[in-house]
Amino acid sequence: MHQILILGGTSEARQLAGLLAARGDCEVVLSFAGRTMAPADQPVPVRTGGFGGSEGLSRHLRDKTISLLVDATHPYAAQISRNAAAAAEIASVPLIALRRPGWEPVEGDRWRDVGNMSDAVAALGSTARRVLVAVGRQELAPFEAASQHSYVIRSVDPVEPPLAVPDVTYLLGRGPFDKADELALLKEHGIEVIVSKNSGGAATYGKISAARELGIEVLMVRRPELPDVPAAATVEEALALADHVLTSAKRGV
Repeated sequence: MHQILILGGTSEARQLAGLLAARGDCEVVLSFAGRTMAPADQPVPVRTGGFGGSEGLSRHLRDKTISLLVDATHPYAAQISRNAAAAAEIASVPLIALRRPGWEPVEGDRWRDVGNMSDAVAALGSTARRVLVAVGRQELAPFEAASQHSYVIRSVDPVEPPLAVPDVTYLLGRGPFDKADELALLKEHGIEVIVSKNSGGAATYGKISAARELGIEVLMVRRPELPDVPAAATVEEALALADHVLTSAKRGV
């Protein structure tokens, strides 16, 4: 049996885990960092929590005789991806990545590219605006430096502690979010600008297409640089890449 460890955090990770487990010759474990309090149900056994950096992960790969490590983390989980690449090299374990492509602007989009959350805060400007922040709950602290704005913050889990700003509304929700619902949300809250990560995929694209229809500006936080490893853009491509790696290992290639 092939022992496969998938570093998850995306819907694609869940799909790939189920497909690999269905092969019949793989024992698959899906690992989560533990940042989400109530993750969705998964089709394979789940491990939660960190490994202790690249050294800890490399020990885990050896101890569990992992045949293949799959990095299917969120496109912005750069540190985990770097740890995965280093650990795979240390432990001499094959590594592949499943990286969904980012969104591309189309006619009608009003995107402004920003490098990080602090850049996004600066780009909001000094004049008070109504801002939808849809970047998760881990990177919100920089927005406290611009307390003149009215914020609507959407996250899967509650923001604790709350932001130290006078006007903020918290919305809890897990995608997918369709365009019609996003249009209603943007209109209800009078949103003038959106801060978003370029997550890619369909689950959270509704706000982007809704912003286009309403002419709302989007501050798009640039994706971080990730390690150069064999990578697939879709679940199907990742499954084929995994099959190639496992078949080559079986043949001793």
